[in-house]
Amino acid sequence: MRTGVWLIGARGSVAVTSIVGALAVRAGLADTTGCVTELPPLRGPALPSFADLVFGGHDIAATPLVKKADALASAGVVPGRLVAALHTELAGLEPQLRPLPAGATQAETAAAIAADLVAFRRRHDLDQVVVVNVSTTEPAPPPHPAHDDLAALAAALTEAPSGAPVLPPSALVAYAALGAGCGYVDFTPSVGARLPALDELARQRGAPYAGHDGKTGETLVKAVLAPMFALRNLRVRSWSGSNLLGGGDGANLAEPAANAAKAASKQRVLGEILGYQPQGHTRIEYVDDIGDFKTAWDLITFSGFLGTGMRMEFTWHGCDSALAAPLVLDLARLTAAAARAGRSGPLPELAFFFKDPIGSGPHALGDQWRALVEFAGYLHGQTAEPGGAA
Repeated sequence: MRTGVWLIGARGSVAVTSIVGALAVRAGLADTTGCVTELPPLRGPALPSFADLVFGGHDIAATPLVKKADALASAGVVPGRLVAALHTELAGLEPQLRPLPAGATQAETAAAIAADLVAFRRRHDLDQVVVVNVSTTEPAPPPHPAHDDLAALAAALTEAPSGAPVLPPSALVAYAALGAGCGYVDFTPSVGARLPALDELARQRGAPYAGHDGKTGETLVKAVLAPMFALRNLRVRSWSGSNLLGGGDGANLAEPAANAAKAASKQRVLGEILGYQPQGHTRIEYVDDIGDFKTAWDLITFSGFLGTGMRMEFTWHGCDSALAAPLVLDLARLTAAAARAGRSGPLPELAFFFKDPIGSGPHALGDQWRALVEFAGYLHGQTAEPGGAA
């Protein structure tokens, strides 16, 4: 099943690491460590192979893929030997990347984005196209009455000039992608497709969507530890975290509104799992010197039998792009398979991958894993459609 993976933010660290990784696996130069879909419970004939993936994308930056890949190799994110071996393939992808279109109105911009997607599909004779947003985090948008109704949204986008946006960038891309019948995945905490009008559009066009905010580090650990406290009936009194990160994502999160959106997404999982919100906050600080790597330190205080107070600390040190890239490939493959199976609207079964998943499913990682395995069985024709389907 030839599948287009259209990356929003295609010249950024996560996107380029995803592309290098997919090309390396395809060429037999790397294994699939980190790719969840290669585990036996998920692997199967419904998923497009790495050889079936065709990459394209939009970005406001113009950095050549080879130059960005070289920078990632110098930073220790990807092996330099892979970049050297894949130089020709990376350079050959340049014609598939486009500057992000702009129009006089947001409707014109969305139409131009959709036209690029349709042309990409036709040019490569693709069965499916999945748009994955891996661009920088945007601030939470103010509410707009047109967000709740598709007809009102279409009218508002046509009337409002591009300088007075009805939709934030991630939602405008989702509008274009879903309208073109493409699957959409938001790997960021931006609003993306999480608007009633866009849900209506996805169902009309038979397009699935998933999101949001990829779960790669500190929140992944929270999704494992919080159920432990809940199942042992230990009362978590406070849970505070401090995150230090560099790179483009860190620089973007130095902006207060984007920082607030990200921090809220990271903290929300605790209330969902514990059933109450403990005291504490997640802090995110930009440290340019550590580049694409991130260090998170968390302090947890809790009480046990007879109110005895105790504490736990953990430190996570990881490379965000190397952790995120295989998940981006997983999500593209799963969303393409879902589209082929006739699913449209939200894919709550993909909650395993996200900090703040769409839908009302579980937030504990083990429960999310079981839902994902059940979903994979359905996609591969081994089981009936999961009861959690929207």
